[in-house]
Amino acid sequence: MAALEMTSPGLSSWRDQLPPLVNDQVTLRELQRSDVGRLYDMVRRPEVAHYTWPPPPTMDALEQFIEWTWSERANGKYVGFGIVPAHSTVAAGVFELRQLQPNFFRAELGFFIDPSLHGTGLFTSAASLLVGFARDVLGVHRIEARTSIDNVRGNAALRKLGARREGVLRAAFVREGRFVDQRLWAILTREFQDVPASRRMERATPIEGSR
Repeated sequence: MAALEMTSPGLSSWRDQLPPLVNDQVTLRELQRSDVGRLYDMVRRPEVAHYTWPPPPTMDALEQFIEWTWSERANGKYVGFGIVPAHSTVAAGVFELRQLQPNFFRAELGFFIDPSLHGTGLFTSAASLLVGFARDVLGVHRIEARTSIDNVRGNAALRKLGARREGVLRAAFVREGRFVDQRLWAILTREFQDVPASRRMERATPIEGSR
């Protein structure tokens, strides 16, 4: 597994500020106000919006959401990383982990990523960093993800990451006023191994989270 680059004083300091997680393709780092413009445009693209819950309606609301992620992280209930490709400084997507049980024993994964990065392998490379952080720093035992049954790329990306499909959640997502079934995926972090580079050429699409 790619090493986690920790610049904070210690592993317990993630509640004060998220450490950057770095490999040769991507950096995961705390969301910043400077990310608002690009993220606001991105979540309104049809190929992203089709698979996500409605985003904050204004740029101010999105900035407030980012500030909310900081407070929830400080409370030990939420982690939100900006996905920053190598040679860039602005987030091209978001990973989030929501605490489902105390002390992050069980967590829910959600994400979206710039469609222009589909097929580059960046999603799986970044997700491997996130799962390693969840296991080694947060102490997460089980990560769950939900994606609509017609989200072909999202389901394939989770499978390549090593997630197992555990069932179908009936009418668990709403799209354009219609109920949509979701697949439930899970990763047991003790079983997780970094995805080899040869398997990183996936075409990822957004995962619908619990929001």
